Amino acid sequence: MSLKSKIETVLFVTAKAMTVEEIAEILKKDAFEVESALLDLIMDYSSRDGALEIDDENGYIIQVRSEYMDIVEKLVPVELKPGTLRTLSVIAIKEPVRQTKLVELRGQSAYDHIQELLEKGLINRKKDKNGRSYVLKTTAKFAEYFKLKGDTKALAKILDLETNKENL
Repeated sequence: MSLKSKIETVLFVTAKAMTVEEIAEILKKDAFEVESALLDLIMDYSSRDGALEIDDENGYIIQVRSEYMDIVEKLVPVELKPGTLRTLSVIAIKEPVRQTKLVELRGQSAYDHIQELLEKGLINRKKDKNGRSYVLKTTAKFAEYFKLKGDTKALAKILDLETNKENL
């Protein structure tokens, strides 16, 4: 079994970004030797016309190429960063909510969160009647993802009741 194959196995099984040192430690090999084989493996992946690639932005990881993400999103649940999830929560509880109000509540980073949520199909937005802002609402994909039955207004009432109970 070649060192490249062993490295590929490590990256595939761990499913998280790994440093050269971490890979070398697992394989009990010299870091320089691992790095050389890793660079060869990256070249192998980049020369293939396949759906996988090795990304090295924050360590090394095998991942699906961006052009195939639409397929992945149909099969695998969406993962959201905590800030984006909090923004989505505010939208769900206060919907329909104006984008300007959301930005007031969540700060300037809400613009990036909104874009990500739109791309993932968890929210939609329409111009408000004045045409000056957008009105944000969750979508059926949001309800499906979180396994919600009924509308999110019912969820907001439940959460409000829970908050009121805690404050008593």
